Amino acid sequence: MEEKQFIRHLPRASVLTLKDQISYQEGQIASKTLAQNKNVSLTLFAFDKDEEISSHQSTGDAMIQVLEGKARIMVGKEFFEVSEGESILMPHDVDHAVYALEPMKMCLTVVFPYER
Repeated sequence: MEEKQFIRHLPRASVLTLKDQISYQEGQIASKTLAQNKNVSLTLFAFDKDEEISSHQSTGDAMIQVLEGKARIMVGKEFFEVSEGESILMPHDVDHAVYALEPMKMCLTVVFPYER
């Protein structure tokens, strides 16, 4: 019987550095989905400099943890510079966007409304 994994693509029971689990791709945004279901999404991203995810909304609350580099993040009508080791919460149903001021890696966690 195969063991069910809720978080994928990471070594099990190992100490790791999250930013080393994804690599930059020149002129692109690389992503690696670690978990995805109706309640939560956990994804690593590596942005090349000047790459962006344009303004959009989510039905869940989204939290970005910057693992390396620096980003300009729009939440509503405000802009924030978020650097390595810092995080920002983007509330559900509010426009938000991410722009890499330099090569940048982040972990995105989105928690969706609980449905029974």
